[in-house]
Amino acid sequence: MEVGSILEFMEGRSILVTGAAGFLAKVFIEKILRVQPNVKKLYLLLRAPDSNSAMLRFHTQIMSKDLFRVLKEKHGGNLNSLISQKVRVVAGDITCEDLGVQDSLLLEEMINEVDVVVNLAANTNFDERYDISIGINTLGAKHVLNFAKRCDKLKVLLHVSTAYVSGEKGGLILERGFKMGETLNGARGLDIDAEKKLIDDTLKSLEAEGCSHEIIKSKMKDLGIQRARKYGWPNTYVFTKAMGEMLLGHLRNEMAVVIIRPTIVTTTYKEPFPGWVEGIRTIDSLAVGYGKGKITCFVCDPESIVDVIPADMVVNAMIVAMAAAGSNQTTIYHVGSSVANPLENASLQDYGQRYFQKHPWINKEGRPVIVGNVRVLKSMESFQRYLAIRYLLPLKGLEIVNTACCHYFEAMYMDMCRKMKFVLRLVDLYGPYLFFKGYFDDMNTEKLRRAAAEGNTEESDMFYFDPKIIDWEDYFMSVHGPGIVKYVFK
Repeated sequence: MEVGSILEFMEGRSILVTGAAGFLAKVFIEKILRVQPNVKKLYLLLRAPDSNSAMLRFHTQIMSKDLFRVLKEKHGGNLNSLISQKVRVVAGDITCEDLGVQDSLLLEEMINEVDVVVNLAANTNFDERYDISIGINTLGAKHVLNFAKRCDKLKVLLHVSTAYVSGEKGGLILERGFKMGETLNGARGLDIDAEKKLIDDTLKSLEAEGCSHEIIKSKMKDLGIQRARKYGWPNTYVFTKAMGEMLLGHLRNEMAVVIIRPTIVTTTYKEPFPGWVEGIRTIDSLAVGYGKGKITCFVCDPESIVDVIPADMVVNAMIVAMAAAGSNQTTIYHVGSSVANPLENASLQDYGQRYFQKHPWINKEGRPVIVGNVRVLKSMESFQRYLAIRYLLPLKGLEIVNTACCHYFEAMYMDMCRKMKFVLRLVDLYGPYLFFKGYFDDMNTEKLRRAAAEGNTEESDMFYFDPKIIDWEDYFMSVHGPGIVKYVFK
């Protein structure tokens, strides 16, 4: 593996970014504009019905973010000129052929000019409607590949997946791809065309029955989970992402394809500044709940490794992998920390408790929320007993009152049922990761790091992505904690 000058690779290149309004995409866009303003063009695909709507999304959902403040400080009044020269906002939708681009002249320009395609469009909801998830994560990947095949100057297609396409495997998980129809549990019969037909037939049947929008939504969510688990995946998200990878591997022909598989992506480590994040990431939902005083109990194996990686490191790995891509090959990179710098659940819990006990969140009434120690249950059986004590025993008493048609207690009964159902749904979805026993091999990623360091020491410092440099205690106490309070807490 050889990596030349990364800055020279990007100079004069035209790069198409799908899913441009997403968290990682914003960090990617900011990095490119900040370190290589001599990029020829960034084509940013935003889901929108027309160019005006796309431009509105670009300004309100991308450039208005605090993430871009360093870029704004660097260029001052010249930033608008840089953006107008280097950025082309494209209205489209990867669930459609030609990426949903209606402007034929713009489409032709992109086909003639694009050197690199970066597919960051994804739906990351674990239990999204099956039709939506497969449309974006699976068939969307196919549409991006088909577009990339038409690009005359294409050097590489970089596709961002997730390390958790591996499902619930334990042990060392290798950087290897999927064959078409391969399943995690050995079950036979996985066929992407058949899955799409099943979705279409199910939708037609539900509509013929006159089902409401909410019922159809619920049924399609359940269908996704059912199909995922039939073939060994724990949820719809990772199942549809795995099928997207299958299509890329099967249909790429001789195209250079890079698949980046990040683990749990967290706040920026240091660029453009430490602690930027957007939206509630997987582990942050727990931090937010705890900091607001809503979580007093947690279920996990304290000794299990939780694999997290800062967003800027993921983006740096993407950029270096683009520059290192060889022709006519597919390369997969795990970008995580579980092998190089493992972090245990117990440490993560400790950092969260200490941070919010030292820096309590101030609620909307202006009062600090005082948090205590979290009760950690080390097995699902213990958690089920806890739920029974908290929800089922009170329900038995309320059932007696409920028969007397007392509206007050009936409302309490229904509320407790909803809460229990909600908790059980969360445990069902996230349970596999609370006791995860896998470690993500990053041999390809380590080779990439070494090649970048040998090629250009100064640039390897600019495009850092070695998790061994992270002091987890300092990161969570000084960077991540303040970051989620500032950008996530409402």
